[in-house]
Amino acid sequence: MLIAIIAGCEIGFWVVLAAGLVARYPLRLRRTGAALLLCVPLVDLVLLVATAIDLRGGATAGFAHGLAAAYIGYSVAFGHSMVRWADERFAHRFAGGPPPRGKPKYGGARVRYEWREFGKAVIATAIACGLLLAMIAWVGDPGRTAALDGWLGRLGIVLAIWSLWPITHTLWPAKPKPAAPPADPAAVAGGDPGSPPGRTHT
Repeated sequence: MLIAIIAGCEIGFWVVLAAGLVARYPLRLRRTGAALLLCVPLVDLVLLVATAIDLRGGATAGFAHGLAAAYIGYSVAFGHSMVRWADERFAHRFAGGPPPRGKPKYGGARVRYEWREFGKAVIATAIACGLLLAMIAWVGDPGRTAALDGWLGRLGIVLAIWSLWPITHTLWPAKPKPAAPPADPAAVAGGDPGSPPGRTHT
């Protein structure tokens, strides 16, 4: 049941976001679009309440409860970035806005980007772990919340793996490929560089 609610919340996030952007740009309903976009965080609230009600009703915490905490944590930490990503593309397509900004590819800009994304992952992990600990304390029955302990370790492993990206880019920053040297016209013609174009020695 909770898995279905998580899936529904993910679908609901994109439906509400799309509705807000369609109202804001193609339909030119600025206030309606803004109101719909403000409702995007309510999707996380729905999942949080559903999880709390399920546990309060005597359910034993399982995989779905841990997944719900992880989903909420990452949705809160990355939700604003996802809204901005979609907004840039709608603004460009329907309102003559500038082209969407892609992530930087090289140098210090790419390093800073990777560390910012890792920082969001740290925030997401902190929120998710906070929710897990709150569930464990709220239920107050180790026998019903044993599955949540494993989620603390899983989230830590994910964060450790994620850290490899900013560390790698910091130690070995990506560099643009050097431009190929211009072709020698004489070499292309098969002649001696010192000879007039089109003539060869015999």
